[in-house]
Amino acid sequence: SLSQKKYRQKHQLFIAEGVKVVQEFLKSSYELEILFSTDTDFSFLDCFVEVSNQELKKISSLKTPNKVLAIFKIPLQKKINSSGLTVVLDTINDPGNLGTIIRLCDWFGVDQLLCSKETVDCYNIKVVQASMGSLTRVPISYLNLTEYLKTVSVPVFIADMDGDNIYKTTLPPSAVLVMGNEANGASDAIKQLVNTKISIPRFVTSNQVESLNVATATAILLSEFRR
Repeated sequence: SLSQKKYRQKHQLFIAEGVKVVQEFLKSSYELEILFSTDTDFSFLDCFVEVSNQELKKISSLKTPNKVLAIFKIPLQKKINSSGLTVVLDTINDPGNLGTIIRLCDWFGVDQLLCSKETVDCYNIKVVQASMGSLTRVPISYLNLTEYLKTVSVPVFIADMDGDNIYKTTLPPSAVLVMGNEANGASDAIKQLVNTKISIPRFVTSNQVESLNVATATAILLSEFRR
């Protein structure tokens, strides 16, 4: 049932799979509920349950289960910071994109990641896998973005195809970067609240390449903010 968002919210639990990912969560402040493994290396844990390869395959969402599946408690959302570098995601639908963006935020030392309530759940199993443990280090909150942006005191930038060239824009160390939906970009309500649009210029004359993947664009923009 924890593969579905409504049951994750009901039980306040989520699944992590694979040795590396589970070890990252075990080293973090996340609280373990129960751990199933074919490997006795985890037998030191009080809530360890040894299972066969066949049993692990039955409860795993992976095509090729990787020794261990653990269930952790979903922590309370942390208090939102008013300074530093913040990434805001408006209706990101693809779990792989969100997982990659979480890893990017971890790599570039982003202070917090804020998501619209329509953005895919960060405890979706595909997001957890794609984030490769970075979920343990990046504070993530889900909230009403329009209400949040009305209260922001630092400069706010929004990624937009018609925005100013990122390579010619002066970027402050404390700022908010808004990334929009994969297909439609940021919503009109968000665009009305953000004055500064930035874009990644295209270095070809052909218009056949319509846009960059949102995670790729986030990587380029965060690199420029840190540079």
